[in-house]
Amino acid sequence: MTVQFWVYLLRCWDGSFYTGHTDNLEKRLAEHGEGLAADWTRRLPVELVWCDIAPSREEALAFERRVKNWSRAKKEALVTGDWEKVGHFARPPHERPSTSLGTNESGALREDNSPTEHLSSFVPSEVEGRTSDVGGSS
Repeated sequence: MTVQFWVYLLRCWDGSFYTGHTDNLEKRLAEHGEGLAADWTRRLPVELVWCDIAPSREEALAFERRVKNWSRAKKEALVTGDWEKVGHFARPPHERPSTSLGTNESGALREDNSPTEHLSSFVPSEVEGRTSDVGGSS
């Protein structure tokens, strides 16, 4: 039997994000829902807004660590599956082209681009400007 590993993103009641990984998503979400899994997710209620399967625990952890460092706007783009915006926010601000990606000057998403629950794929390396897989360096 092959064990699946999940990477997931929760939205807390205050709008903040929590990123995690697990080999039992249903159990972990129940723990978060009870305020038991992590100090950050005691900001109840929490909502699962994105998740995906990773081929190994190492790759799940590597992707979790990468996403934790992302800006709020980039996480919102992941949640909505907007790879163009993920790629846009992967670039340093001074290298971002002037586009109409639905952002204001600070890079925050406009209200009309609110996130929806979405099961999506890991961010392709080329979107983030990387050439290696999820487990590689960023």
